[in-house]
Amino acid sequence: MDQSTRYARLDLNEDDLIKGGRHVLCAYTMKPKAGYGDYLSTAAHFAAESSTGTNVEVCTTDDFTKGVDALVYEVDEARELMKIAYPIELFDRNIIDGRAMLASFLTLTIGNNQGMGDVEYAKMHDFYVPPAYLRLFDGPAMNIQDMWRVLGRPVVDGGMVVGTIIKPKLGLRPQPFADACHQFWLGGDFIKNDEPQGNQVFAPLKDTMKAVADAMRRAQDETGEAKLFSANITADDPAEMIARAEFILETFAENASHVAFLVDGYVAGPTSVTTARRNFPNQFLHFHRAGHGAVTSPQSQRGYTSFVHCKMTRLQGASGMHTGTMGYGKMEGDAADKNIAFMLEQDTAEGPFYRQEWLGMKSTTPIISGGMNALRLPGFFDNLGHSNVIQTSGGGAFGHKDGGTAGAKSLRQAQDAWQQGIKLVEYAKDHPELKGAFESFTADADKLYPGWRDELGVA
Repeated sequence: MDQSTRYARLDLNEDDLIKGGRHVLCAYTMKPKAGYGDYLSTAAHFAAESSTGTNVEVCTTDDFTKGVDALVYEVDEARELMKIAYPIELFDRNIIDGRAMLASFLTLTIGNNQGMGDVEYAKMHDFYVPPAYLRLFDGPAMNIQDMWRVLGRPVVDGGMVVGTIIKPKLGLRPQPFADACHQFWLGGDFIKNDEPQGNQVFAPLKDTMKAVADAMRRAQDETGEAKLFSANITADDPAEMIARAEFILETFAENASHVAFLVDGYVAGPTSVTTARRNFPNQFLHFHRAGHGAVTSPQSQRGYTSFVHCKMTRLQGASGMHTGTMGYGKMEGDAADKNIAFMLEQDTAEGPFYRQEWLGMKSTTPIISGGMNALRLPGFFDNLGHSNVIQTSGGGAFGHKDGGTAGAKSLRQAQDAWQQGIKLVEYAKDHPELKGAFESFTADADKLYPGWRDELGVA
């Protein structure tokens, strides 16, 4: 059934829709399936399924219902592009406080329309949130500025938080895990409890957290510096998440402000993120995106992009979000992904299709993880334009020839060299840990710094 007479309004102007402030706008790539309707009729069917319609006329539709239709307002068949305007009244609100929820946004914009028989594929590439709807989202309560305060740094341009992920990501018992934490903390700032780590039978959470809290105390005593730990509280049941979080805060006690809570926000969903955000607003909320590539990968033609995924995390209230390594590590992506970081950090940022005004909503901190080491950091910082990120190197720290402490120091030295405008090989001459990184990661050294062996006197 061609529904374009109702669910398509190509006379609508995008600037007017934005000025009106009553619509969420979404940009998709979409391809109709062969043998079905033309591009516009398929787009209209997509909008109908995303809002008030179905595949047939129904007797219960009235004039009010038609007033909250999602409307296709722009199509470009050559680019496989369609844009849809969703009235903000369509989206579900909490009964306890009238606030917005991301689950409802996803249910409408990425819901049944992903399985429609007349759609070959459809993927969201950007969305715009008007002020009247934006103010209903929680947004972040904490971000990197709060970490800088704990670390005793300036709250403006406090620089990279030097972090790691304990490796192997599974298989360590509580005390070896805590020993690895202690080793890294003697040179670094931040440790991420990796996304699969929880309450395994060989590493009970309560035993592990007690050992890690002790390791933090000892590292702080030995270095005279504050240390940070991100503890994974992900679970299916919000009650289990809260129980884990409360035990962790009690265990770290006087160092509770040094603890972040990690949530696997893609696999556990918006409920898990909001459970952490609302029950523990004084803790940094670390959003891990494990599994996101199932829909966000450029190879996937359905779902939404990494850009959309990261933008949604700021609405939910994530303090920090894994944004990939922008082509500088092992994860999928390229240098243009810095626009993801800008959308998380800045108060006004350009997306692929929409300019978003965040209107003072607190920023979300980019977390850079996946195959990074000291040698790759200067290029990454050059591309991003600053070093105000949380950077976690697992192999890049514990793969250092002299161990995790030296690996941590090499990461910090790489940032120091970049901030001072000194070439990395030159800086390494007076910094043995950084020199050791060249000797540890020789493939990267040969590729990025040809001639380094002669300059550093390495055979």
